[in-house]
Amino acid sequence: MPKFEAVDFYNLEELLTADERRARDAVRHWVEERFLPVVAQHYRAGTFPMELVPELAQLGVFGPSIKGYGCAGLGSIAAGLMMQELERGDSGLRTFASVQGSLAMMAINLFGSEEQKKIWLPAMAQGTKLGCFALTEPDFGSNPGGLRCRARKTADGYRLSGAKKWIGNGTIADVAIVWAKVEGEAGVDPESAGAIRGFLVEKNTPGFTSALIEGKLSLRAALTATLEFDDCAIPASALLPQSGGMKSPLLCLNQARYGIAWGVIGAAMACYDEARQYAMSRVQFDRPIGGFQLVQAKLARMLTEITKAQLLAHRLAQLKDAGTARHYHISMAKMNNVEIALDAARTARDILGGVGILDEHQCFRHMCNLESVKTYEGTHDIHLLVLGEQITGMPAFAG
Repeated sequence: MPKFEAVDFYNLEELLTADERRARDAVRHWVEERFLPVVAQHYRAGTFPMELVPELAQLGVFGPSIKGYGCAGLGSIAAGLMMQELERGDSGLRTFASVQGSLAMMAINLFGSEEQKKIWLPAMAQGTKLGCFALTEPDFGSNPGGLRCRARKTADGYRLSGAKKWIGNGTIADVAIVWAKVEGEAGVDPESAGAIRGFLVEKNTPGFTSALIEGKLSLRAALTATLEFDDCAIPASALLPQSGGMKSPLLCLNQARYGIAWGVIGAAMACYDEARQYAMSRVQFDRPIGGFQLVQAKLARMLTEITKAQLLAHRLAQLKDAGTARHYHISMAKMNNVEIALDAARTARDILGGVGILDEHQCFRHMCNLESVKTYEGTHDIHLLVLGEQITGMPAFAG
């Protein structure tokens, strides 16, 4: 495989600190040496290289922006660059880290008790315990507020009933962060009735089952599951005490969307670099195809859009560290960057021609993966409507 050459047309490298470069370069080297050699076989098999999880933990990619509890405590740019390099390997790899860190660990960090944080966060940072984030349901994705999963309050805890779908890491998680509406009983905290709360549900809890979703043609090197809760008894201590209302899971989703906005730049860079190198070596009509106007135009558009995405992500990171990033800022970056990454993957496949469909190349795998990334953590259209509401002050969502 030719050596990867990163895209940095506007010389953003000179804006990075030494620590940010080190964090990025460590993950970049690991992806080159440990992940890319095995990703094709896992994509074919629909598996994830679990033996690499301890190495990922050593890189600090699980909850990289969380401070304390054995987490890396990095700034937003360093954390974003880590996600960029992971997704340069595969969207399933970045998804694994995002589910663990930006969703499950972040939910515990934001809404858990100190005891819950001490129990779970150090182990999850080390990769010895894995988590998942269970919000989406079979009938409720873009409208998570309609979820049907219920937690019926009892004298000594809760009884959880319902189903979740499209849950990353769901079959391997030691703990699931489950979002459900609380049904209060007479005389037992009636104010909580109907509120959306988060619960820590450990694996092997009676009534809790999970199953892999079969037949995926995208994100094949990621473990995606359905979860079922059949009158599942959980203790009162399973409640994340600071959670309340739909804004709680949405705060976690904003963390994941931020990581996606950076991550997909890595996928786009991988596709651009593959297309550029192929165009320089593939000879047709007695010259490299990189010398033809149409190919040069495609490469120029790819480079331009990647550069714009980099600038968007970099500025978003600055806003995030300053505490002034808002959900609509994150929506714009997630929406735009996924779109340009998907376009880059399609363009790369076009430049490679017939060989672009082979898994010895990266572009078709990235293209298939990015179709899922465009959908999860808020679809492209939903993020357009988030921006539309910010522009006009009028929500366009149904209801």
